Amino acid sequence: MEKVRRSQRALFVAKAELAANLPVSADLNPAYAEADWPYAVIAGAYRTGVLGLRSLVRRGVRAASFDSDRLYPGFRSIYGHAHVCPDPDAEPERWLDFMIELSGKLGGKPVLIPSADVFVSAIAAHRSKLASHYTMSPGVPLQGLLATKETQYELAATHGMPMPRTMLVNSAEEVAAFANAAQFPCLVKPLHFREWQQFPSKHPLSYAKVSIAPTPARLLEIWRLASAISPNVIAQEIIQGPDTDKRVYLACYDSRSRRIANAMFRELRCNPMGFGPATVTEPVVDPETDEICDRFLGSIGYSGICEIEVKRDMRDGRVKLIEVNARLTGGGDAAPYAGVDLCWLHYLDLIGKNPAPVAPDGRNFRHIDLRADVGAIFAYRRARLISWGDVIRSYKAPRAFFDFDTHDWRYSVETIYRMARSAVRELVRSLLDRS
Repeated sequence: MEKVRRSQRALFVAKAELAANLPVSADLNPAYAEADWPYAVIAGAYRTGVLGLRSLVRRGVRAASFDSDRLYPGFRSIYGHAHVCPDPDAEPERWLDFMIELSGKLGGKPVLIPSADVFVSAIAAHRSKLASHYTMSPGVPLQGLLATKETQYELAATHGMPMPRTMLVNSAEEVAAFANAAQFPCLVKPLHFREWQQFPSKHPLSYAKVSIAPTPARLLEIWRLASAISPNVIAQEIIQGPDTDKRVYLACYDSRSRRIANAMFRELRCNPMGFGPATVTEPVVDPETDEICDRFLGSIGYSGICEIEVKRDMRDGRVKLIEVNARLTGGGDAAPYAGVDLCWLHYLDLIGKNPAPVAPDGRNFRHIDLRADVGAIFAYRRARLISWGDVIRSYKAPRAFFDFDTHDWRYSVETIYRMARSAVRELVRSLLDRS
């Protein structure tokens, strides 16, 4: 088996080197936008939206964003102007009116790129009315299906994407049926994490993305808690293994569903530990995972930017799906530092520039989400999984930061403030634990 994997790795590296050495036309993959190219509109002004703006504005693209929450960092970033919009979940018709009006203000037919699931769903729901006002990926309908866990896992099962045991449950009887066949511990997920945001702040599931069930009794208890909002939840076995066995596959597929960009990263830490988004990653060559993810997206005819999180299950050695994010992501910010500017290539494709495929350049670095990594460091230290030496080594150059940019000083100052606040909170917790 190891010999086969070495052969696969060598083939993968050879293909990557070949792709990297192919002649790339300056007309196909220009470095900067021309003055008359259309506006780009990033749907979402959270941190993932800022990275999309940063990518495009640095390339000379006129860009703007929008969101319903004025507190999001896009409203303070130097990269593009952020517009306040209605919440598309609460006021879908007002949101649609806003979108049509925004297109008119910007002029032409702006390129629309989502950076948050709420807008992935809204764009998919209103695509027929938005189509005459915005240039959008032909993958919008599929992106809408991937934005909810139920249809995402249905697509994965139908198209052969390996998954842990997963079941949509909506009754105590179905919870029991799943528990009888499952290996514990398991977890429960809402169909979309926005559902659990409706709980009061002190509710056990408030703003949780997953809830862990070590036993069948706890699984049933979580379902009963969740059913106050919706009885329809996902029950799933937990993929066993360390966080370093997680992989983040990043790619962009053009309007013809051809892969034009790809990169792969290994997770070093995440927050929350075990189940949250990566806080530190590094490039990795993993041909098996690349082939699994590319085959799945090719099978469903995907177009657009996509991130797939997977993990190798130590019980059977198989790579299994954690989740698909059919949009700009925080992990996707690592790709440009590996020579793969996903958002720029996606923009070029949507405006008809037919970009040539781009492969990772092979450089080694660590990509760090500073705000989230403070909490991750203390959590991994409490679990005795890392030493302070490991922390120092993970911050050694070469490195790149998701949320620190000397050109975007307001955003960076906010990052430093949040890091300091998190560090103080964790230190106080550590002192209380010792007392």
